[in-house]
Amino acid sequence: MSPTTAEFIGTSILILLGVGVNANTSLNNTYGNGAGWIVITLGWGFAVFMGVVVAGPVSGAHINPAVTFGLATAGLFPWTDVPGYLLAQMGGALTGAFLAWLLYSQHYNATEDPGTKLGTFCTGPAMKNTPLNLYSEILGGGLLVFVILYIAGPTLEAGNLGTPIIGLGSIGALPVALLVVVIGMSLGGTTGYAINPVRDLGPRIIHALVPMKGKGPSNWGYSWIPVIGPIGGGILAAFLYSVLQ
Repeated sequence: MSPTTAEFIGTSILILLGVGVNANTSLNNTYGNGAGWIVITLGWGFAVFMGVVVAGPVSGAHINPAVTFGLATAGLFPWTDVPGYLLAQMGGALTGAFLAWLLYSQHYNATEDPGTKLGTFCTGPAMKNTPLNLYSEILGGGLLVFVILYIAGPTLEAGNLGTPIIGLGSIGALPVALLVVVIGMSLGGTTGYAINPVRDLGPRIIHALVPMKGKGPSNWGYSWIPVIGPIGGGILAAFLYSVLQ
């Protein structure tokens, strides 16, 4: 499996489970309806864990352009590989969102409120304030990348044996999952904490494309904030990390 394939699969898993927990807790006639914010944040954290477990050994499991840009800015990932990772991540986000919609398609049609339907796919402000909404995504995305840079395990040069990675294997995904959970619980109340451009943009595109009874607009006027914010935050985090080393 190539690194870009791993990124595609890992991101697909992330978005399938993430949009899935949103749909399960929000749509009418589901068993999880009304389960609330704690279930959503835990669901997204576990979704990150599963995506990282699958993709990590092959690609490093960025599954997030903010992480890719951050690592490249810090000199820990080659810029030449960035476009391929971004395409794989976006393809995975589209695929995961489509699969989640297909699973819950009856429940989408049974839910009357168009805002609830949109909210299962993508984020939006609890209170509209463009500067503060952008700051929320810069802060959340930046914190995500900054802590990930410290979670990343060391390497050991071993002659002609290559560069083995010293770490915790799949268990190394757990700190990242916990990080996503605490960001959601602590900082996610203003915008829904996209902290990942493709996590928001991919499902938003699927919302715009798929048939759905009573579907409203996809709120494209807001869509740039969860894209620019996390990427900007990730780049700023990388600069801060480099200064502190």
